[in-house]
Amino acid sequence: MDARVKYGVVMPVELGIAGDPEQVLEFARAAESLGFDEISAVEHAVVIADTASEYPYSPTGKSHLPDDCPLPDPLELLSFVAGATTRLGLATGVLVAPNHNPVVLAKRLATLDRLSGGRTRICLGVGWMREEIEACGGDFTRRGKATDEAIAVMRALWAGGPEGVDFTGEFHTFTGAYSFPKPVRDNRVPLYIGGHSKAAARRAGRLGDGFQPLGLGGDDLAGAVATMRTAATDAGRDPSDVALVLGATLPRMDESKVEWAQSLGSDRILLSASRHATTLPAALDEMAACAERMQLA
Repeated sequence: MDARVKYGVVMPVELGIAGDPEQVLEFARAAESLGFDEISAVEHAVVIADTASEYPYSPTGKSHLPDDCPLPDPLELLSFVAGATTRLGLATGVLVAPNHNPVVLAKRLATLDRLSGGRTRICLGVGWMREEIEACGGDFTRRGKATDEAIAVMRALWAGGPEGVDFTGEFHTFTGAYSFPKPVRDNRVPLYIGGHSKAAARRAGRLGDGFQPLGLGGDDLAGAVATMRTAATDAGRDPSDVALVLGATLPRMDESKVEWAQSLGSDRILLSASRHATTLPAALDEMAACAERMQLA
């Protein structure tokens, strides 16, 4: 195993277990004991029945999750996991930024990071379900601009010192604002950008601590990574400072996947259970087999 690569696992919400405290902790504690570096939780604040929005990660345009699938708030779920683990990283994938007031979100993320000892990594995106964003009070057509400003708001509040923070934006304006406690690492929670579009890749290059491409492979993936790096250069950033997270399934994870990830410049791989793992014990078996194969423990 290459020590430079970190391995995360996605909470298998498709199994319907994410709202059950015992099963959530069984999964999280297994991930930690097996040597995985982080657990990742997804978000939908609300799911709209018969949405007209096209799900971008399925050939049918429809989500694989039923409308009534238990989808806890990811930050509350990660807080619950944090209290029952000691070193497991706490990640989202993807937090829908337009669903949130960034002033409040800055406090929530800093609190989670501080109380967990600096274990938080946030992957956020602009969202794909128009009706969800509108139900949360957002403007679907301006969600990209709102997300850019949200990132700026949160980082300003985290960095603010004893003199307070002034901010003037299109969506948020405040003067003399104090937001404490601060995140553990350099007054900053890592903010990765997730998505499949060129806009997401460019946003990651301009603003992200990392890029998490979703649903892409082959030339499309390579093109997205290149777009991210070009955007970083154009923004006066070193592209190597923008981390890259790639995905795979647990059964397919092997040394060839590590070589593939590293060839693209990635040091973190996020793994999900296969479609054959239809129960929690089956998902745990896939995790254990992967951990043994990759010598994680």
